[in-house]
Amino acid sequence: MRFVIIGLFALLCAVVLGRAYTYKYRVQETVTVTGLGETEFTSDLIVWRGALTAEAPATSTGYRQIEADKAQMLEFLAERGIPAEAVVFDFVNVGKQYTPVYNASGNWAGQRFTGYELRQNFTIESTEVDRMEGIVREMSSLIAQGVSIEACAPAYYYTKLDDVKLSLIERASADARARAEKIAVNAGAKLRKVASARMGVFQITGANTDEEFTAGGSFNTSSRQKKARITMRIEYRLK
Repeated sequence: MRFVIIGLFALLCAVVLGRAYTYKYRVQETVTVTGLGETEFTSDLIVWRGALTAEAPATSTGYRQIEADKAQMLEFLAERGIPAEAVVFDFVNVGKQYTPVYNASGNWAGQRFTGYELRQNFTIESTEVDRMEGIVREMSSLIAQGVSIEACAPAYYYTKLDDVKLSLIERASADARARAEKIAVNAGAKLRKVASARMGVFQITGANTDEEFTAGGSFNTSSRQKKARITMRIEYRLK
């Protein structure tokens, strides 16, 4: 009876080891490749942000200056085809200003209230990118007229980004399959079904720039001309 049990145990071990070897052999019958999809496109939405500012001894005086500058800016934009409703204004922020005070020995003795600083941020979004770029370049003429305005560089976006992403996934998948087919041919095998697939990070950089890719994904907003790329890591079974 003892020998029978030992024999059965040996047979069971042989079966388990045989299946493990077979599984390992099957797992190795795959090829993993990384495909790349890239495309360039032109932004179709421009977002311009800025702020009207004023300094005054009283908030009422500063607010009147902000309103006067706002009216002048809106008139400037209307003359160039941008309606008032296209400009979104935030609340007017008010802050106190102080100047340091030193005693006769030159030591700091505190600070003195000198007045208020008012700031009203605004945002303009437009699909007329060429028109807005021209207007932004001309904003310096408002400053020459006495309007206290701070302007940021325009930000550029694309409203059909989902379509771009889907197209890149398709391109990257096709590129991966082409690479896998070459490897399979050289190995004397043929491709079967996909065993697994994983999408890489979606990256958007400025076209013809030296921007680096990031682990979390780049998202360029400073360039009108952009380049998007995505990778697909796909594992194929072989036969």
